Amino acid sequence: MSPPLATIVDITLLVVAMAVAWLFKPWRTLRHEPLQNPWLFAMLAVPVLWWTRHLLPSNVALHVSGAAMLVLMFGWPLTIWSLPWIALAAQALTWRQWPPSLNWADLLDQTVWSGVIPATLALLLGLLMRRFLPKHLFVYILGRGFIATALAITLTGALGALAQHRPESLSLDEWLLGHWLLGWGEAISTGMLTSIFVAFKPHWMLTYSDQRYLPGKGGKS
Repeated sequence: MSPPLATIVDITLLVVAMAVAWLFKPWRTLRHEPLQNPWLFAMLAVPVLWWTRHLLPSNVALHVSGAAMLVLMFGWPLTIWSLPWIALAAQALTWRQWPPSLNWADLLDQTVWSGVIPATLALLLGLLMRRFLPKHLFVYILGRGFIATALAITLTGALGALAQHRPESLSLDEWLLGHWLLGWGEAISTGMLTSIFVAFKPHWMLTYSDQRYLPGKGGKS
């Protein structure tokens, strides 16, 4: 039996995103030594965040994404190539027998809708802000860390509704409201972490540069 159209679309989105990300050589990011340990920690922490959806009633597909924060820290190309491994690790946390059985549909769904789409939206919104807004520290923190994250998660919910990705257990209003609330909740954590890292660990933020956002200091990227 041929796969449903939604699955074909998800596979296409994932393959295209990974192919485009590959052109930007995502592995080169990990040659930057200050990012190596934070990336390894993220590969352990984010799967736990994705696993928390299993604590919700009926395994509702709403949970913290973390994709916007990953884009800010490691860039979009490395984030895209990290997402399948995050989804796999999150699924591995549910295994109770050996050998385990992979739920490929769920793996694809999580990678695309909890990772690729919000990460790409966060990137696009961030690029628009960098292009049209003043080059100021608070624009980076509030704009890319807070507002872009909230909009990316909210728009992901809207796209999911249009693509009929919404589970039958949730009404349209519940689905959109859930993403709206989740978006602002995640925006608070992303904005807070962004402000902390910019202040104390700016070398952990690949998308941040003192030269761009604090030109008077003449800092390094």
